[in-house]
Amino acid sequence: MLHLGDLKKTGAPAPSPGRGRDAQAVPDWPARFVELAAAARDARLQAFYAAGAVAGDSALKDVPMVAIDVETTGLDPARDEIVSIGVVPMDAACIRSSASRYWVVRPRAELHPESVAIHAITHAQIAAAPDFGAIVDELLAALAGRVVVVHCREIERRFLDVALKARLGEGIEFPVIDTMELEARLHRAPPPGFFARLFGKKPAPVSIRLADSRERYKLPRYRAHHALTDALATAELLQAQVAHRFAPETPLRELWC
Repeated sequence: MLHLGDLKKTGAPAPSPGRGRDAQAVPDWPARFVELAAAARDARLQAFYAAGAVAGDSALKDVPMVAIDVETTGLDPARDEIVSIGVVPMDAACIRSSASRYWVVRPRAELHPESVAIHAITHAQIAAAPDFGAIVDELLAALAGRVVVVHCREIERRFLDVALKARLGEGIEFPVIDTMELEARLHRAPPPGFFARLFGKKPAPVSIRLADSRERYKLPRYRAHHALTDALATAELLQAQVAHRFAPETPLRELWC
């Protein structure tokens, strides 16, 4: 995935992974999916929502999940688009790599040299690739009935929503477990008070990027900015976070957003 700092200048608002969980209310996702299924006009979205959302009181060990990563032409969903998607089915104990899916898609937005240098998807590759609309059926089927796992929800949620609006005339909503947000809870403390800032020593910032977060759990370093590899890396990171900081019986509502 692309992150702030990967591109020189995008004009996109900065993602806010360090926000506390009280910054915005987490929906009652099962009830919300019932509403969305009734309101959806496209049959594929109707089927996606009709598959339902896992209840928030479900134990993590019982929750079906899918890790997902997207690579894009930039960081602004208003002008940039998805160029590749990787999805990896998983749960808290098992990653089903053999069932993974990977697509390169042709964006309508311009493919900039800066982004090519990051994700290495070339003009020749996207020229031979289908439009995002051609893989919507397969993508929604891969996500249906599962909690989506991402590292920085602002990217996947916003880009998928905009891409579907452009093709179907309707966006998408779905619950996520954000591994970056889980790291932020541990490493991004609230700003210190006045006297602490005046007399205290400023702590060194801790990176919560994907590779740096994985390193803290002794996970191997993978090639960055390949959608399928980053999805796998995110899946492994969540399993490490659960093993070190949570428990298999932890209610889903303590992690999702």
